[in-house]
Amino acid sequence: PGPYMHGAICCYTKALKLSDSQADCAVLHRNRSACYLKLEDYTKAEADASKALDADAADVKARFRRAQAFQKLGQLDQAFLDAQRCAQLEPKNKAFQDLLRQLGAQIQQKSMQLNSTDARVQQMFSLLSDTSAKDSDRLKAAQNLVVLSRDEAGAELIFRNDGVRLIQKLLASKQEEVVLSALRTLVGLCTGHQSRTMAIVNELGMEQLCTVMGSGTSTVSLAACHLLQVMFEALTEGMSREIRGKEEAILPEPSKELRSMLRHLLEMMPASSVSGSGRDSAINLLVKQVPRKSLKMPDNSVTLWVIDQGLKKILEVAGTVPELSDGPPLTDNSHMSCSVLLSKLYDDLKSDKERENFSKLCEEYVQQHFGQPGLESKLRAIQTVSVLLQGPSDVGNRTLEMSGMMDAVISLCASKDVTHQQVAVEALIHAAGKAKRASFITANGVALLKDLYKKSENDRIRVRALVGLCKLGSAGGTDFSMKQFAEGSTLKLAKQCRKWLCNESLPPTSRRWSVEGLAYLTFDADVKEDLVEDKNALQAMFELAKSEDKTVLFAVGSTLVNCTNSYDVEKPDPQMVELAKYAKQHVPEEHPKDSPSFVEKRLVKLLEAGVVSALVCMVKQESPALTESCRECIARVFLALVERQEDRGTVVAQGAGKALIPLASDNTDTGKIKAAQALAKITITSNPEIAFPGERIYEVVRPLVSLLSLECTLLQNFESLMALTNLAGISERLRQKIIKEKAVAKVEGYMFEEHELVRAAATECMCNMVLSTEVQKLFLATGNDRLKLLVLYSGEEDERLRKAAAGTLAMLTAEQPELCARIPTTHWLEILQALLLSEIVDLRHRGVVIVHNMMQADKSLAETLMESEALEILSVLAKGGEAGPNPASKIAQHCLDKAIEYGIIKSREAKETEGTGP
Repeated sequence: PGPYMHGAICCYTKALKLSDSQADCAVLHRNRSACYLKLEDYTKAEADASKALDADAADVKARFRRAQAFQKLGQLDQAFLDAQRCAQLEPKNKAFQDLLRQLGAQIQQKSMQLNSTDARVQQMFSLLSDTSAKDSDRLKAAQNLVVLSRDEAGAELIFRNDGVRLIQKLLASKQEEVVLSALRTLVGLCTGHQSRTMAIVNELGMEQLCTVMGSGTSTVSLAACHLLQVMFEALTEGMSREIRGKEEAILPEPSKELRSMLRHLLEMMPASSVSGSGRDSAINLLVKQVPRKSLKMPDNSVTLWVIDQGLKKILEVAGTVPELSDGPPLTDNSHMSCSVLLSKLYDDLKSDKERENFSKLCEEYVQQHFGQPGLESKLRAIQTVSVLLQGPSDVGNRTLEMSGMMDAVISLCASKDVTHQQVAVEALIHAAGKAKRASFITANGVALLKDLYKKSENDRIRVRALVGLCKLGSAGGTDFSMKQFAEGSTLKLAKQCRKWLCNESLPPTSRRWSVEGLAYLTFDADVKEDLVEDKNALQAMFELAKSEDKTVLFAVGSTLVNCTNSYDVEKPDPQMVELAKYAKQHVPEEHPKDSPSFVEKRLVKLLEAGVVSALVCMVKQESPALTESCRECIARVFLALVERQEDRGTVVAQGAGKALIPLASDNTDTGKIKAAQALAKITITSNPEIAFPGERIYEVVRPLVSLLSLECTLLQNFESLMALTNLAGISERLRQKIIKEKAVAKVEGYMFEEHELVRAAATECMCNMVLSTEVQKLFLATGNDRLKLLVLYSGEEDERLRKAAAGTLAMLTAEQPELCARIPTTHWLEILQALLLSEIVDLRHRGVVIVHNMMQADKSLAETLMESEALEILSVLAKGGEAGPNPASKIAQHCLDKAIEYGIIKSREAKETEGTGP
């Protein structure tokens, strides 16, 4: 009909030119409109129908055609009005009714879609772009955008609708909440999506993101830091398939974007426009992103590139003395974070040549400043050395050995200017911690530090001098007989530290140093006792641990490790001690106040003072200062706190469960084990579903399984098995998680352990694990002795082991009847009879269930059992004891009924009828 229609249109068009009559033109327009409809040219169809209606509003055909055209053009409301008018004029016309119904449905569907994602995106965009809109409305829209971006479909829509450009505008907003929403929306767009992240990095530019991160407020800075972290992960890990956002197979290589991001972070280091918290965030990102995740990866090119491009810029921050220079603004954490970053970079190097280059760059930087005239640049050099000593200390020691450096430090310790003095004293303290320097400093520095401690008028200097003395004096460690200072006894120094710790008028950085002092002094048991008695000092220490200043974390951790005696004590071999006495050599002695009863009392006092909430808060810190050794300290203290069963409830109630899980996965090797053992102790005695609510319970499984290794002690193995037993009894999903972590084979291994407690615990764990069909299949597999072992264990003397083994057998024979036929092995009848005859109710019950399952499963097994003494025992059991029928007696009766059913024995009635015969 195409050419025919075109022909018709030509004719109508000519006719319209010729006609003057309005009525004729209306008909022509109406008919031409029908042709256009057929040709699907709906705009022209609508125009012609409208012209016809202008001439005659009652023209039903023209109105119907216009309704159809409007429908096709998507102008459903107008189409509906026209169709409604048609239906009013001719209520019986089926075509009109159909169109009206169709339009009603379409309009409804469209309004539903309007509320759905696409429209919501558009709605929010227009609101956010509207500068005249109310602030509260714009904020609401920005928050809705965040919610949308967390869903893959929403994220894609925002991205496709040019949302990144809008977000770019929002980032410049004066409203902090709007900026935060914009950053959080970007997190949604970038999470686990490599190609989108690359596009966003290119479109927004790192310039802008770094500017936002360097802005004044710490909340915005942290949110921007989180976004960059997400971007780095999306680019470096590419796409792990589980993460949403399935992408094209061919991805461009993101290294250009990664280098650009790192370069911008390095440029933030010396920039004076960047806020302190922004700079800390940049350091934090470099710590996380630059070094290899594992030293097994051969490639450390990113580290080498960062050292090449940015080591000098990092040293600029390290050498800044906030009170003196016009250098970049710092926070209390900046120097410590710098030390951690320098350490990570140095540890990531592979060869002596690379390390030599790193050291040379540091020495050149220090030399350059030390050699300049004027005090400021010398102080800058000393401050840089201080930061290096806390980080890559080998490099720090080399810079300290440069000519004139140590002399300058010592002479500045006597400076009249407090700030100069402070920089020098801190450098001396950090140098004292390194054994190589300590002897030199002990010779020259002790007198100097004592002098400062006694004579300085400024508490900021005195507290630092005190720490220096503590550090030099604590070389004896926990050895009671090597009493540190003969004069100015440890107790006096500790008392002074506690006084400063509680002194609100001192700046927090100085109060932090008093905790450093306690970290050394608490090697002494008398000091520990005094500290836990001083509730104010404890609370002041916990407040510091929760404060903005994260550099105190390690000192608090070490102090608590000392007070709880959760360090590893090397017990000397008794024979060696005798020999040492004989040879008049020194023998380390333990302080009487370090005995278990004293330690236990200290733990109680710490719990009362709120130690758990302080530790939980310390773990939450996203700071480079929370180093692995710091995390190990926290794990040690937690383990000590859950030692006593009666304290575990308190510890869990204050949030220990949540804090221990990350400590068990991200820690030193020792720290991981300590945290895992603490988790095990909690899981044994608390209800795991309350201690680890929601999804968290599944995260406990891996740390527990890690304790099932030969490196761990038997106690740790035992506690892990008990904890896993508890979890395996909760749900199939938890059992699946235990199976997935490859624990079943390990549990089986411990079923052969010589120690009877461990062997019983492993068997109990297996008893709960056989509720899973997968584990049952292991017993069904041909050619294994798993079942045989359970039968033998059911006959062992150890009651706990017997209960566990018999329980497992009872469960297996019920779930997998075909296993019953495999039970007859050596001594099986004796073992079953012994269970049936046991004095212990639980064992008797398990025995009856096993016999019942075997008789149900196989007639010939039932015959064998009924020919043995089992028949007599079951008959007695079926009668029940003095207390009448019990669960075991009922099952025994079922066994006898089954035997009658098989015709193996006769019922009493049958015997009686036989007896009354002629």
